[in-house]
Amino acid sequence: MSFFRSIFSLIFYCLNTLFWFVPIFIFGLIKLIPFKPLQTLFGVLAKSCASNWVATNSLIQNIFSPYKIELIGLDALKRKDWYLVIANHQSWVDILVLQRVLHNRIPFLNFFLKKELLYVPFLGLAWWALDFPFMKRSSKSQLKKNPKLKGKDIETTRKACEKFKTMPVSIVNFVEGTRFTSDKHIRQKSPFKHLLKPKAGGIAFVMQAMGEQINQIVNVTIHYPDGIPTFMDFASGKMKRVQVHVKTQGVDDKLIGDYSGDNQFRVQFQAELNTLWEQKDAQLEKLK
Repeated sequence: MSFFRSIFSLIFYCLNTLFWFVPIFIFGLIKLIPFKPLQTLFGVLAKSCASNWVATNSLIQNIFSPYKIELIGLDALKRKDWYLVIANHQSWVDILVLQRVLHNRIPFLNFFLKKELLYVPFLGLAWWALDFPFMKRSSKSQLKKNPKLKGKDIETTRKACEKFKTMPVSIVNFVEGTRFTSDKHIRQKSPFKHLLKPKAGGIAFVMQAMGEQINQIVNVTIHYPDGIPTFMDFASGKMKRVQVHVKTQGVDDKLIGDYSGDNQFRVQFQAELNTLWEQKDAQLEKLK
């Protein structure tokens, strides 16, 4: 039975994606016309199509792979505001859970994506049309070989965030930078029991570029009581429930500064993030 569930789920996910990809991509092409009111209008239309895509995905889940969401902490959220959403990352299913939980409660979720994901069939072009930022981070070894790359990350983030200043948006960042696995946890020698080490650079650059716009940080903790599911587990209905805890906090001046150029601020920002991660780790331990 689960095999047929997964097959039908995948078919309908694909059909839903293809159906909404067409108008989203067309609207993205129209936005290339250098006329601001037109770009704004078709940007709104593209986001509206993407919102319908998320809503239909949720409907598909209810039909073929229903699951229970145990949810705490959505009271303070509004649709017309700017948010930075941070979450722990364990599975591709996290994205579907976040979209379902936060859909129509805050503005459409925009994920910071690795540049390589631009080449994912259909989805890559849809993400481009929706103004998802595609990032190419410079590693420490690359910076050592080519010092001119220093500061490029914040400049790339700043340019990406310029598009977000005209209408409310939710920017999502998986702070750990990759999905949690036991092997990664051991290799990192992570001080947290259920999390990888948080990487401050990405959200620090967002705060530096958009600190005046972002009013709230939405800190989401996701826990799968029956074990971390793969996407196929999810599609086949094997995931029966998920626990989601949402905590919001305001943005103050100590979270906005020159992360790449100010060593004192960089240490302070990382310490603030580590404190959030200690609290999240304790929350996960309590849930487990």
